[in-house]
Amino acid sequence: MKSKVTNIEKIAFGFGMLANQMFPAALGIFIIVLIQDLGFAAIMWGILQFAPRLFDAITDPLMGFISDNTKSKWGRRRQYVLIGGILMGISYIAMWQIYAENDLTYNFIYFLLWSLVFYLGLTIFSVPYVAMGYEMSDDFHERTQIMAIAQFIGQWAWVIAPWFWIILYDPEIYPDGADQGVRELSIWVAIACTLFAIAPAIFIRSKSTMDRSDFVPINAANIGNSIKDIFITAFGAFKIKPFRRIAIATFLVFNSFQVIAPFTFLIIVHYLFGSDTTAAGYWPALHGSIGALITSFFVIPLITYISRKIGKKKAFIVSQLVSVIGYVLFWFLFIPGKPYMFLYALPFHSFGIGSLFTIMMSMTADICDLDELENGTRREGVLGAVYWWMVKLGFGVAGLLSGLTLQFVGFDAENVTEFAIDGMRIFYTIIPIIGIFIAIYLMKDYEINEKRANEIKKLLNKK
Repeated sequence: MKSKVTNIEKIAFGFGMLANQMFPAALGIFIIVLIQDLGFAAIMWGILQFAPRLFDAITDPLMGFISDNTKSKWGRRRQYVLIGGILMGISYIAMWQIYAENDLTYNFIYFLLWSLVFYLGLTIFSVPYVAMGYEMSDDFHERTQIMAIAQFIGQWAWVIAPWFWIILYDPEIYPDGADQGVRELSIWVAIACTLFAIAPAIFIRSKSTMDRSDFVPINAANIGNSIKDIFITAFGAFKIKPFRRIAIATFLVFNSFQVIAPFTFLIIVHYLFGSDTTAAGYWPALHGSIGALITSFFVIPLITYISRKIGKKKAFIVSQLVSVIGYVLFWFLFIPGKPYMFLYALPFHSFGIGSLFTIMMSMTADICDLDELENGTRREGVLGAVYWWMVKLGFGVAGLLSGLTLQFVGFDAENVTEFAIDGMRIFYTIIPIIGIFIAIYLMKDYEINEKRANEIKKLLNKK
């Protein structure tokens, strides 16, 4: 472990986070085209977002095991970050090469199969990438700083991605429709994100693991013979009480946010602007990008400072309570004819998701120390895999629930009723608030503070 991390390494790790967030951020924008322009039913839209999560349940723990036990002169992680980043870029481009004139069933199957390849690449990249971050430092506060820098850089994905809505639905840019837009725009997104993704593999130093005798040999026989143990060990991470708390709390906060996130575009277009996509103009983009800018320049620095002063757990609770105010304000500040009013809710709303991963990833690094103390091995890859599988499961469940919710309220892009709009607005406020309060309840007894973390470190040094 290193006690001091260079600025170049911190920034390189941040560029990896930008890729880790830009791919799904752009995906969240592009996927609107499936239901708005390509005729996908709401339930099909939901399945496309949920099915890869089942795939991740298998690949993520396996990748965590492989990453933790790789013997290489490049260390345990870098080569996988490089390979995964390239695979993500290629498959992302292929995934979006769909055409309205094709049969709907063909487009559905084509998109699903390529999305599985993309998510495999994401697993190969993200599991070792996240583990890199956990093992970069053993200092309680430097860990938060590393994650804060990464989240600051990563937040630019959410500043940039909402403007894709404007580009996709500008008839002067894409006269043949938004489906033409996603085919072309996905190429530029993939190229940029691939370069960002491989930056940690190039710039973050690692030690050779060729002489590690405690690693399990990585071969087909060992993985095949031990596959049951891999999954038992991986999901046995939930026996670690602090880890269980942060994983489920992250799932609840992130999942409840992602359920209603696609409704932002639909509420602004169909409620504020009477279903006139052109009139809605840049307002859907402003919602996302201004929120992300507030997160980058205000929420992340402030929550890092608060965390240092009152501790990570209290900082988490405070940030989530502030975000509840934002969700309540959205009910009152989405006003037809006055779209600018919802901007006043964004500073409060941004605290929830904006602070979530800065705090939780720092907590996970602390838990890796506890896991080593109790089990005798460092398992950043496995713990990171399980934690981020919960995040990705949240994204998938959210996609499925989004589709089911739209179906429940009777949303139809060709005939948007008042009932559908009111239903979306109600769920937009209620769902995330419920998730936040359950998450706060789970986290109120989280037990690893700075004192306990330092005690763990001392015990590890003695061992």
